[in-house]
Amino acid sequence: IVCLCIFILDVTVKSYLIGWEEFRMNKWLIGYIVVIAASVIDWMLSISMMCSESLRVRRLIRPFFLLQNSSLMKKTLKCIKRTLPEIDPKKNGEWETYFKNLPKALSSLLVLLTTANNPDVMIPAYSLNRGYSIFFILFSVFGTYLLMNLMTAIIYNQFRGYLLMSVQTSIIRRRLGIRAAFEVLCCPGRGHTSTQSEVAVNMFLQVMDRVHMKSYCRQAIIKAARQFPDGFINGEAFQRLFNELDKDFMKEHPPKPEYSSPVLQLIQCIYSHFYITVLGNVVALANVICICTVLVLNSEKSGSEKNNFYMEILNCIFILYYLIEMLLKIVAFGWRGYLSYRNNIFDGFLTVLLLAIQIAIFITDLVPRHVMALWEMVRLVNMLIVFRFLRIIPEIKLMAVVASTLVDLVKNLRAFAGILLVVYYMFAVLGIWLFQGAITPPSNMSLISNASIENKTDGPFSMDCGTFEQLEYWPNNFDDFASSLVLLYNIMVVNNWHVFTDAYTRYTTEWSLVYFVAWWLTSSVMWVNLFVALILENFTYKWDRSNALSVEDVERIAYQSTVQLIFREHVQEPTEEELLAQLQQHPHLHLSW
Repeated sequence: IVCLCIFILDVTVKSYLIGWEEFRMNKWLIGYIVVIAASVIDWMLSISMMCSESLRVRRLIRPFFLLQNSSLMKKTLKCIKRTLPEIDPKKNGEWETYFKNLPKALSSLLVLLTTANNPDVMIPAYSLNRGYSIFFILFSVFGTYLLMNLMTAIIYNQFRGYLLMSVQTSIIRRRLGIRAAFEVLCCPGRGHTSTQSEVAVNMFLQVMDRVHMKSYCRQAIIKAARQFPDGFINGEAFQRLFNELDKDFMKEHPPKPEYSSPVLQLIQCIYSHFYITVLGNVVALANVICICTVLVLNSEKSGSEKNNFYMEILNCIFILYYLIEMLLKIVAFGWRGYLSYRNNIFDGFLTVLLLAIQIAIFITDLVPRHVMALWEMVRLVNMLIVFRFLRIIPEIKLMAVVASTLVDLVKNLRAFAGILLVVYYMFAVLGIWLFQGAITPPSNMSLISNASIENKTDGPFSMDCGTFEQLEYWPNNFDDFASSLVLLYNIMVVNNWHVFTDAYTRYTTEWSLVYFVAWWLTSSVMWVNLFVALILENFTYKWDRSNALSVEDVERIAYQSTVQLIFREHVQEPTEEELLAQLQQHPHLHLSW
């Protein structure tokens, strides 16, 4: 009820601020009020029934609040809505020639199309006549490898077009707001003959102190504004100042310590050089090769015949090198400078951990009763050493681009993940309503198995090979919310998804196939393909920009990678005349030019 009160207050304030004319045209706010009203009514019904009802409508419409409060999610949802009509397939009547039962034919062809155990569909006909395989092979080639990939291209092409339109609208809105702020703050140019409007830097800095934004963005904008020598900012420069809003915070490395000792200066000069990092990568590679060689030599030996002596000696030598490298880098960069590099934090943590485990191995050799097997501790050291070899990723341009792309997915695709979460939630709640308790595991599986072998079982239960019961998929059900999410994920992955559809059509009705096909189309066909296409778009953008950069500068691509910047080169900036024309027609801004 507290959340509902907050939502009521939120929609009241928003409706008052935008006015009645804007409110009538805003479908999201109207839907906001409808959803709040439905939630309040459903809540009152729950109170009147002492919360004993099993069906609660407000659970199904609750994700609307998440969508309504995210502008990027609303834009993404609008793009998806516009994309769907473009991929609607035309109806086909050929199934009447080849299949008599439409639901069975549809499910079989879907299994064949998704390549989830598709030989099961082909084998019965193929066993009678090998020529029947031509139909199934052609269907797989055209359906799976041509049409499905073509559908991926169609989905992303249409979605990308609408996303570009959304980005174009966002850029125009931002440019319009910045231009309006400039017109409000501008003062006449210095001198009586100046016709160009300008903003005084001092006035701009006073306003920036009161603006609510991220602190690093404010500092970057203020720093850039103070670089104007004459103390005034023109319109074009004013627009450029706010490009810092598209950038993430990039931590500056602290200065290196200054030493008076020639020895420390020499150490600082050597261990702050890039070639020391290359040497460390070579040593790490040599360590991994040594471990692999020893493991291959010991692979044919039994546990008692394995000799860990040489491996322990090699590990001690390499760990000692890692420790010396870490200490000398701390001397070269200083403690704060060393920790300002993420690679150094990664190396230092694993080096300290390897040293602690190696000391534990020495202690284990001296203690008669081993708390932990020596061989297991050696294997743990080997695993950490191999894991430490991941330090080479930032040093190779291609691998650095791939790694930064993965990191950017979390940052830039949160809106898409949010909508996917909403879809998961809605399908899970709907699945619980439709199929809760539909499939229950038998109390005595051994008796059921014996009866099934003797063909004495009745009803939908089946112990045939490859069925839901024979594979013991009992935990995959809609009995609670968590298991529903896992079941939906298993269907999205596609592998063996026909097992679930077959079971629920046997235990409930053949119309249950509509629910599962709808989820497959939503998650696997549309959402997964769209997600993969966006990953490729993000990677292509980073790769194109990294071709002209060095390895050290690849990290700066992530500093400037947002959804808007990825598509910025395909978006046309509004002209000065267009901005001024829109400002003159703006209903809430009255300027006297």
